Amino acid sequence: MARVVGAGVLALLAGAPAWAQEHVDAGNVRVVYWQGQRGRAGEVLEIAAASMELPGIGRGGAPTGTTVMLAPDAAAFRALTGGQAPEWAGGIAIPEKRVIVLPGWASARAEGGSVKVIRHEVAHLALNAYVGHDVPRWFDEGYAEIASGGWDIESAWQLRLAMAAGRTPPLDSLALGWPRGAEQARMAYMLSATAVEFIRQRNGEAGFAKLLRNWRDEGTLEAAFRTTFATTTGHVEDEWREWVKLRFGWIQAITSSTVIWLALTLVVLFFWIPRRRRTRRILAEMVAEQRMLPPPRPELAGVEYPLSEPPPEKE
Repeated sequence: MARVVGAGVLALLAGAPAWAQEHVDAGNVRVVYWQGQRGRAGEVLEIAAASMELPGIGRGGAPTGTTVMLAPDAAAFRALTGGQAPEWAGGIAIPEKRVIVLPGWASARAEGGSVKVIRHEVAHLALNAYVGHDVPRWFDEGYAEIASGGWDIESAWQLRLAMAAGRTPPLDSLALGWPRGAEQARMAYMLSATAVEFIRQRNGEAGFAKLLRNWRDEGTLEAAFRTTFATTTGHVEDEWREWVKLRFGWIQAITSSTVIWLALTLVVLFFWIPRRRRTRRILAEMVAEQRMLPPPRPELAGVEYPLSEPPPEKE
């Protein structure tokens, strides 16, 4: 879910480590794996080499020369990532080397084999290869969340609840670093996704695509914003903060259609359940009263009810 740079890539420069003795290839992707994990490597390859929708870029996937490495254990994972991977990370992308490191052993990191996580890491490589310049962390993670499908309705509700409870980081803290705690990082991912989503909605898909093209040509995101929208990232950031508060704040949470329908359902149940109980009680009382009636007398056997009127007398 994250990307790292630095000492971890040194192990990759010398080629695959001793344990990585096998590999499978498809399209632009090679998966290097430990002996005995060919089945898992094949599954990862199928996902990593598949085409996906990349916002602002179009249909695409992993860039040419992408290598996915399946670490056989925690020690190998630490070596390949330079020990920079947080404990909660299910995968690591190293864009400048076009390398993705995934866990290949059964552990808490096992989610690294999931479709969303693999696509998340592929999106990192695809975005960085397309832009060709340094990508700010908040944009990189937010883009990968949206492209991989990691940002969904459930995430929106989690963000609403976190904001209502005051558990989100300050909206101006994303550029200052990245939290290593799992819960704080989850909030940072969601906020980053909202930032990228806001830019897309603010300018439309065509505008977002033009922004990425200008970014590739201009060299920096700031220059691309000025060229594309005649504004600054700081101004857009201010607009984003207000948009997040309005869309995901507690007022929006309690006035959303989902909450309203849920409240109406609870009101209906509140009145319907007692009424149903009263109806059942009345029916039970009627059955009890019927059982208490004396049995019919023998001389009344065969009498049909209601009694018919006597025939008219003949004149």
